[in-house]
Parts: sequence; structure tokens; C-alpha cells
Amino acid sequence: MGLDDKIRNAAEDLQGKGKEAAGKSTDDESLEREGQADQTKANLKKAGENVKDAFK
Repeated sequence: MGLDDKIRNAAEDLQGKGKEAAGKSTDDESLEREGQADQTKANLKKAGENVKDAFK
């Protein structure tokens, strides 16, 4: 996993956490779900990169 990929995944995860928190504080369920989806997507990318690294 390249450093650029790690940084992008971490940024996407943080952005998702921010959206989720903003959605919770404003009772905006759509924004909350969008934040959760961003976090899930970042976690899946991290997992995929970890699998690739394991086979190197």
C-alpha cells in the first residue's frame, strides 16, 4: 500500500466521520448515512490494500 493511498483512505475516513457527526447533530439522516458510506468505502479500500500487501 503506497503512502498516497493510505493518506487518501484516512482522509476519506475522516471526512465520513465528519459528515456522520454533522448529520447526527442536525438530525439529517441522509448526511449521516452518507458519512457512514464514506467510512465503509475507505475501510474496504484499506482492507483490499492489506490483502495485496500480504501477497507481496
